[in-house]
Amino acid sequence: MGYVLADKHGWLADSKQPFEPIVLNTFDKLRAAVNSSEADFFMWEHFTSKKYYDNGEIKRIGEIYTPWSSWKIVARNPTDERIQPLSDAINKGIRHFNENQEEAVEYISTELDYSAEDARAWLKTVRFPNDVTGVDPEIVQKTVNILQKAGVIEETVGIKEMIGIKRGP
Repeated sequence: MGYVLADKHGWLADSKQPFEPIVLNTFDKLRAAVNSSEADFFMWEHFTSKKYYDNGEIKRIGEIYTPWSSWKIVARNPTDERIQPLSDAINKGIRHFNENQEEAVEYISTELDYSAEDARAWLKTVRFPNDVTGVDPEIVQKTVNILQKAGVIEETVGIKEMIGIKRGP
């Protein structure tokens, strides 16, 4: 997300790092760091942080939407025989989640520190695929573009390498 912010403001055009990331590992440590001025800001998911800006612990200064979805499953070898049972289990879980929204609200509001109202609002923004297998090349290309601008991956890396398509015969 930091790179998306930097790209939005044109900071990735500079050859130097636009800011020095500080790794703090937990949401609790991020909140403490920004409140003590150890960190200038942090980025976190809207509803996960909402409770803390609602109660005044942190200040919300804006939102940035990623050009990709939140969750991706990545495998070194997409033909690995262990991938299909994993995909089947995730697809089954998604079906259960979609068919049992009140159960989802109950779980989210008791286990994930959201209010029931925020859990319902979050659910209105969430869409899971019916099948988690496969790759959307457009999403991969957007991700590659940002990571190349940020210098995280080389300019020579293309979408085919990122989604495991081999070049040549």
